[in-house]
Amino acid sequence: MGKTIGIDLGTTNSCVAFVEGGKPVIIPSEQGGRTTPSVVAFSASGERLVGEAARRQAVTNAARTVSSVKRHMGTDWTINIDGKRFTPQEISAMILRKLRKDAEDFLGEEVTDAVITVPAYFNDIQRQATKDAGRIAGLNVKRIINEPTSAALAYGLDNGAQQKVMVYDLGGGTFDVSIIEIGDGVIEVLATNGDNHLGGDDFDERVTEYLISEIQRQYHADIRKDPAALQRVREAAEQAKKELSSAEIAMISLPYLSQGKDGMIHFETTLTRTKFNELTRDLVERTAIPVQNALNDVGIAPSELGKVILVGGSTRIPAVQEKVRQLTGIIPSKNINPDECVAQGAAIQGDTLSGGSLQLAGSENGILLLDVTPLSLSIETVGGVATRLVERNSTLPVHYSQIFSTAAPFQSSVEIHVLQGERPMARDNKTIGKFKLNGIKKAPAGVPQIEVTFDIDANGILKVSARDLDTGKAQSITISNNDKMSDAEIEQAIRDAEQYAAQDGVRRNSLEMVNHAGKLLSEAEQALSKAGKQLAKEEKKQIKEDCSALRKLLGKYNPETVTESEMAAIKAASDQLEQSSANARRLAG
Repeated sequence: MGKTIGIDLGTTNSCVAFVEGGKPVIIPSEQGGRTTPSVVAFSASGERLVGEAARRQAVTNAARTVSSVKRHMGTDWTINIDGKRFTPQEISAMILRKLRKDAEDFLGEEVTDAVITVPAYFNDIQRQATKDAGRIAGLNVKRIINEPTSAALAYGLDNGAQQKVMVYDLGGGTFDVSIIEIGDGVIEVLATNGDNHLGGDDFDERVTEYLISEIQRQYHADIRKDPAALQRVREAAEQAKKELSSAEIAMISLPYLSQGKDGMIHFETTLTRTKFNELTRDLVERTAIPVQNALNDVGIAPSELGKVILVGGSTRIPAVQEKVRQLTGIIPSKNINPDECVAQGAAIQGDTLSGGSLQLAGSENGILLLDVTPLSLSIETVGGVATRLVERNSTLPVHYSQIFSTAAPFQSSVEIHVLQGERPMARDNKTIGKFKLNGIKKAPAGVPQIEVTFDIDANGILKVSARDLDTGKAQSITISNNDKMSDAEIEQAIRDAEQYAAQDGVRRNSLEMVNHAGKLLSEAEQALSKAGKQLAKEEKKQIKEDCSALRKLLGKYNPETVTESEMAAIKAASDQLEQSSANARRLAG
């Protein structure tokens, strides 16, 4: 059996590893580097360049060079090169293909099996897109695992004592934080949170904008109109950021940058760490909320953490390290390489899936990895409610079924509307799939028994199925790349859930009350029709009056503007009808 490689498919750089002699080993690139730039370029002659070769020519070929494509995974973004449109999966596949070739050259054998990592906060669509990219690259993707979890695997190989650790992963394009418990051969993710649009790219952009403004101030020229000059400024910004991780001042020199109004622009300046921290302070602050959310989801204080592990190149920024210390009271651990540990963990998982015998330090058992799903999953039910079937931070794999029924009489089909997010109302969450279950046996509302099942595999990829228990008719979908939830929508989903928690609670309570009232009204009217002859005239009159009063209140109901007094009136009218119609409903059986 061939080797199973572990791949960290990063926003800025990618890394590949395999297990040899019980240890994960980094596979060097063709140029000898331990990481490969996640950059793809198309030369004028049609040649495709990947990695270091693509990054080197970016200044002279900026319009045909693609970087940070990971931020577009799971979206409809494309790039048009010579009349052909390339999707994020196709660009990512070119990077994966390069990593695969480097692995084959290093190992001297064909490589087909891989474990690929993704940000913990990647949604179902983004995970499927990553898996598709692997398939396009000719890889059998044995597992998609979360990057912080992978880093914890690498850490746990040599640190298997019982402990809770926080993995703080700030990479080139994404930020994840996970609380993970390690012990007795088990690595269990307890909670995960993050921001899918926060990373080193954003820090680079802040410095780039600052340098552009300085050039404009000194030379009265806007170099944004010069793609080659803009690319040079971006590269200088990234380099200055790196230098400021170990120095207080970075020198920036860009001779012959562009042609200005008064001649050639030869730009030189210095950037201090103090100024860099000022430019990026809000970016560092944005990591605080996901950290607190993850701790709250587990229900622990920072003092209960045994270790904080830094992952991703952006954690080398001193202000980031200081923020982690402030948030947790713990000096973060630096005993694993933040650029390489994710690929190493993926290689460990690959070895485990291939029947390897690796063990965590201090354990006599093999390695068991228990990961979680990052966002809650629901279906839409009567009144536009998002009825949750799978809570966020549920341990994978997940298999959950629940019985639902029809909302209208004699329905022959139902639409299953699948949602992802934390809000209680369907319209406030993201639609990730819809399908129809036809062939339901016609019956009064509430009679058919429809079983809806959510299956999330170990890769975090979702399949939803529905089955009419009476007829046996069934339908299912695996969420595909046609249904998209953007990074911004995911971030907004959590923020909205917190911001509107009280408002949503009132709205949901009112809908539950209205649904109950509607059901009671239907039952009372049916009972009046069936048992009318057995009821006294006054009793029938009272039931009709109570039905009319409740129907009038329900007709005025608006979930957006409902007040507490209106809710109280509906409840009182429902209670009255429930009491007056009790005998009729009993007689109707």
